Amino acid sequence: MMGYAGCKTKTALKAQIGQAPNFIETSIFGPEFKGDGTYYVVGPSPWDRRWFAEVLVSGGVITKVK
Repeated sequence: MMGYAGCKTKTALKAQIGQAPNFIETSIFGPEFKGDGTYYVVGPSPWDRRWFAEVLVSGGVITKVK
């Protein structure tokens, strides 16, 4: 699970559709972001978990937020 920088709410994250993702890596085992795919994120920071989302990245941009 990764954090997402710059979005205080899940609605603000949905406004990022069409832009490159700005994930915050949290794993001690190496980078979680590998390019296109589905990612699970928390916000507004990895330490202050007020919302959770499933983010689909395709073509290097966010295409869907659930």
